Amino acid sequence: MNKLNALIIDDEPLAHDILLSFCENVPFINVVGQCYSATQALDFLSKQSVDLLFLDINMPMLSGLDLLKVLKEKPQVVITSAYQEHALESYELDVSDYLLKPFSFERFLQACNKSLNHYKLVQQATHTDKPKTIKQIFVKVDKKQLKINLADVSCFEAYGNYVKVWRDGQSVLTPRTLSSFVEQLKDSSFLQVHKSAMVNLEHIRFIEGNKITLIDEREINIGKSFKAQVLTKVAELTKL
Repeated sequence: MNKLNALIIDDEPLAHDILLSFCENVPFINVVGQCYSATQALDFLSKQSVDLLFLDINMPMLSGLDLLKVLKEKPQVVITSAYQEHALESYELDVSDYLLKPFSFERFLQACNKSLNHYKLVQQATHTDKPKTIKQIFVKVDKKQLKINLADVSCFEAYGNYVKVWRDGQSVLTPRTLSSFVEQLKDSSFLQVHKSAMVNLEHIRFIEGNKITLIDEREINIGKSFKAQVLTKVAELTKL
């Protein structure tokens, strides 16, 4: 079971006692610290990250909401306050739940479960595997499966029922469609620029008008229907 490392932030010792007692009865909550002011919490969080804050609002010097506004990395947050008028602003700061003091253990457990569910969703989104960059492919040439390093390929060019794969100014012919390469390499440095051509952005020397000149001096026409996406890609790379 996922355990949430929690920090209690409240200026009232009695509130700490109640929260500690409640947390001891929630198997997935692990209290790693207690702070009696927001400024003390800032110092704590600069040295140790946590998964969940139990946060009071009305505290001296810096309020709980002000603390949330200055945190760069915000964990799950359950507000524990005696004042309901801060609820709307709290939810605008993306807190998991808002507990109005005094609250029951049942209501506290509900807030903890909600925080755990939010935490799991964030973790899933953070650790979702990104598509792996393809570095080599195999293409059929005559009766062989030839391994091609994509970094060496300047472009793919449709040629009837075949595709020419250009490397170092020379090409090999493989019985595939250009669209199959476009789909296979959609998350790579290759960009389709014409209905019959896809180029490696790393191999472009310059673009002038409706033509792309590659490092190997080959010239590729930019199709009318592809001009917009080529310009968009160039603009993106210009900003880097």
